[in-house]
Amino acid sequence: MELAQCTSRLLCAAKLSHREARRLTNPKRTVSKQKKTALELEARVGSSRRTLVAVNAKASGGAAESDTSTAVVTGKPESWRFQVSQGYPMPFGATARDGGVNFAIYSANAVSAVLCLISLSDLQDNKVTEQISLDPLINKTGDVWHVFLKGDFKDMLYGYKFDGDFSPEEGHFYDSSRILLDPYAKAVISRGEFGALGPDGNCWPQMACMVPSFDDEFDWEGDLPLKYPQRDLIIYEMHVRGFTRHESSRTKFPGTYLGVVEKLDHLKELGINCIELMPCHEFNELEYFSYNSVLGDHKVNFWGYSTVNYFSPMIRYSSRGMHNCGHDAINEFKLLIREAHKRGIEVVMDVVFNHTAEGNENGPILSFRGVDNSVFYMLAPKGEFYNYSGCGNTFNCNNPVVRQFIVDSLRYWVTEMHVDGFRFDLASIMTRGSSLWDAINVYGKPIEGDLLTTGSPLSSPPLIDMISTDPILRGVKLIAEAWDTGGLYQVGTFPHWGIWSEWNGKYRDTVRQFIKGTDAFSGAFAECLCGSSNLYQGGGRKPWNSINFVCAHDGFTLVDLVTYNDKHNLANGEDNNDGENHNNSWNCGQEGEFVSRSVKKLRKRQMRNFFLSLMVSQGVPMIYMGDEYGHTKGGNNNTYCHDNHLNYFQWDKKEESSSDFFRFCCLMTKFRHECESLGLNEFPTAERLQWHGHAPGMPDWSETSRFVAFTLLRCILMRHELEPRLTR
Repeated sequence: MELAQCTSRLLCAAKLSHREARRLTNPKRTVSKQKKTALELEARVGSSRRTLVAVNAKASGGAAESDTSTAVVTGKPESWRFQVSQGYPMPFGATARDGGVNFAIYSANAVSAVLCLISLSDLQDNKVTEQISLDPLINKTGDVWHVFLKGDFKDMLYGYKFDGDFSPEEGHFYDSSRILLDPYAKAVISRGEFGALGPDGNCWPQMACMVPSFDDEFDWEGDLPLKYPQRDLIIYEMHVRGFTRHESSRTKFPGTYLGVVEKLDHLKELGINCIELMPCHEFNELEYFSYNSVLGDHKVNFWGYSTVNYFSPMIRYSSRGMHNCGHDAINEFKLLIREAHKRGIEVVMDVVFNHTAEGNENGPILSFRGVDNSVFYMLAPKGEFYNYSGCGNTFNCNNPVVRQFIVDSLRYWVTEMHVDGFRFDLASIMTRGSSLWDAINVYGKPIEGDLLTTGSPLSSPPLIDMISTDPILRGVKLIAEAWDTGGLYQVGTFPHWGIWSEWNGKYRDTVRQFIKGTDAFSGAFAECLCGSSNLYQGGGRKPWNSINFVCAHDGFTLVDLVTYNDKHNLANGEDNNDGENHNNSWNCGQEGEFVSRSVKKLRKRQMRNFFLSLMVSQGVPMIYMGDEYGHTKGGNNNTYCHDNHLNYFQWDKKEESSSDFFRFCCLMTKFRHECESLGLNEFPTAERLQWHGHAPGMPDWSETSRFVAFTLLRCILMRHELEPRLTR
């Protein structure tokens, strides 16, 4: 019998899918390769284990050479501690139901899957408690692997092993020795304490996923969304750990979700009604762990813009750490949301869907890469990773599977965790065309010719469309950081569906230029005060689509903006080569903190000018944590790696300034909330707006103008007058 006929009959008898049959007979897609001197074809079929071997032969010097692909079909999965059955393909993740737990995970290109159950004690010893092999004939529907278990899951975690091609040039990184995180896991467990190394000093100890429980209940005490109109918001960008980690916070649980709860009244006093939390998805702060000889400590990933899992809250921001396998950490995050809502404060999450912690081809295999790399990442034809994020990989956002995953994650945080919206880091990546690896374009239709280049900006990105039209998500706050590191800059042009707002980077740059005294910026500054109508009115948007800010986590703080002309990043250990070089800052005549009394006086006035500009501008003001008391980072504009005083809110300093700048900030936010002419739903027109110069009704738009004043109907606003710049 000819080899092809024999192989065909064997595959038919085994009832393998077309995808699996093609994988077995394609010599370029092998799980293992063995050179043999003769043709062999063997099938061993047993009641509990069946092994399939398909041989592809080619002539080689008169002898036959074969590549052998092996797929293992395990039969009905068995377990000595759990009752095992077929399971259900939906929903994805681990779901408590019918007296047990259903496990379902997508992987289109794997040839075998194993569910690994790991006790909390075995996790610390890097052991697997039990493995359950999934039968593709029983436990697979389409491209979804699934199984249902009944039994005692106390202190039990889980993960997966997948086998398939390890062929980076084809986009596959399957390795059956690695335990992978479920992308839909609701909590990820590895280490319990922030910054603490794993066993044997391991920065990447084995991680595992929380198993849900029927006892997972939280008393929301009737909590409901506040649903503030966006135009009424004053946003406060906050880092959870940094907010209360400093000893002067005197909180019971510093650096945690509970620590933030203890200090919410400070935000209420400041007039804040919306917190924007820097990343709280699970990430590994030890990702950059290395000794920093400059400060004598260790560098860490403090900011958290390197996501490991998009459903799990950051476990080490919880006072309970790994206790109760992550269930307590989830409840602490919920407590933060509930208590913020009680005080009239909404909570928006900063989410990072542009890349993951797995980096480039040399990065760790944690989850997405081992589950189905060619689906989750944007790849070039030879398997190279596109790097529009500047962090080694680019999430394949507009792939049909990936965009559904993103929507599912966002829905979870809204419905289960009660968050009020999202700020999307490097959101322009979400508008780029997906990798065409599977010969399917971004809308899921077959390709006819080369119609779209991977990574091309799309005018109607499917992911943005899904989020914008979703019945749950379209009603929450959606804020885009409308650029990426690949050169795509969309401030004013981000696809918006009428509901997306943008971090207005042009507002920041213009306000900084005018207030430091750069020529020819008075007119542009006036446009900023009016809500940047030049950017948003033509696209049919409103003033509140502009998130106005002068300072944020990356860049100078407010006091550093008036203290330093140049960045001072030596503490980062990169010879001052990192961070932005063009900061549009002015030190008011002398560099650094130790200066004359006149320079200090001018700096305080400049800080008031900046804060006043935010509060009287149409649009939504955002202030950065610590700016309300003048927090300094010593001129460091890129403190991503510091778990120390540079990033800690210093409550003792805030008390020192309570009668000065902090009081001014409180009065200005109060003024904004009470003045109905601020936070307009429409751009101001000549009927209610009048500009002035040094004389009423005579504005000065000349290049040398340093003076802008205006009145709005029913509310006369303070004028901006800048003192002459001191000699440098």
